[in-house]
Amino acid sequence: MVYLNKIYTRQGDSGQTSLGSGERVPKTHPRIIAYGGTDELNAILGLLISGGLAGRWSERVQHIQNDLFDLSADLCIPESDEPAEHTPLRVSEAQVLKLEEWIDEANEPLEPLTSFILPGGSPMSAWMHLARTVCRRVEIDVLRLAENEPVNPQVTSYLNRLSDLLFVLGRHFNEDGKADILWEPGKNHPADSPSENK
Repeated sequence: MVYLNKIYTRQGDSGQTSLGSGERVPKTHPRIIAYGGTDELNAILGLLISGGLAGRWSERVQHIQNDLFDLSADLCIPESDEPAEHTPLRVSEAQVLKLEEWIDEANEPLEPLTSFILPGGSPMSAWMHLARTVCRRVEIDVLRLAENEPVNPQVTSYLNRLSDLLFVLGRHFNEDGKADILWEPGKNHPADSPSENK
């Protein structure tokens, strides 16, 4: 149970904060950066819902928002061989598999891609692509943390699948890909002929 009574504590004024384990670390610590990015991603998903996302995908994105709090809780308590007073909340394989199920469902009606996609099209699609890019950055932050500290591997798997789902949903909300804006390599390069460059 989380109980928040007083919002400010003054304990972070010196640039330090507490992990779920009670350990004090700088706010610039890679672990803080990793789950801070998760919070940013969650806020963007909230904008998607408030911006008009409806039906089953609204419910599923809210499901993902809850998962992201689980993920932050996982990152907040470093893995340890020491016995814990309370069993830490960890992201599970089942949560990752649920994302794979939704990816397959959303991807099934889409035409195969012939080029990369420019983020845009419908506003909902553009927001999905923004969420995808933030998700990728958070994944990188977690991988950077994992280079020096143990991290539950399901955390990175979850973020990897989530970015894939957000990409597919970006296409889904562009009329199942029909309104996608495709990258045209070299489209705006100046002509090679000197006479055409005058």
